[in-house]
Amino acid sequence: MSDEIMRLGRERRFLVLLGVICLALIGGALYMQVVLGEAPCPLCILQRYALLLIAIFAFIGAAMRTRSSITVLEVLVVLSAIAGTAVAGYHVYIQFYPAVSCGIDVLQPIVDGLPLASIFPLGFQVDGFCETPYPPVLGLSLAQWALVAFVLTVVLVPLGISRNRKNLR
Repeated sequence: MSDEIMRLGRERRFLVLLGVICLALIGGALYMQVVLGEAPCPLCILQRYALLLIAIFAFIGAAMRTRSSITVLEVLVVLSAIAGTAVAGYHVYIQFYPAVSCGIDVLQPIVDGLPLASIFPLGFQVDGFCETPYPPVLGLSLAQWALVAFVLTVVLVPLGISRNRKNLR
């Protein structure tokens, strides 16, 4: 087995793990919504979309066989994570300054108009306010945990690519 095949296999396994983690985070959010009664706000739903896009791109990337196709999907993963970072960062800001709203009147119809809101309303329909303080999980709010996950993705995916592909060319 060639060195390149082994390295690309490692990247594919990492992408599968990343996709599973993103789906688990969405599952955790759904648990908190359904079981604990924590209603998702527009920014929560947008973060779910970002996590779902990361998972989809990661799984598709894991199915690819060539270095260039895996790279394209990894770039899409990073772009989705950058978008998630922006949304989660703004959400954290709103939670620190509750006088600022996420603009539920503006964002709700837009987010509720996205396709998954009608296909899977339980998971992707707005039902709450961004400034609502819910109990922290291990000391951090859900928005802070999402921000950590997105930032780690933005940092670790390119780092993994560069480390994995060093001396491969």
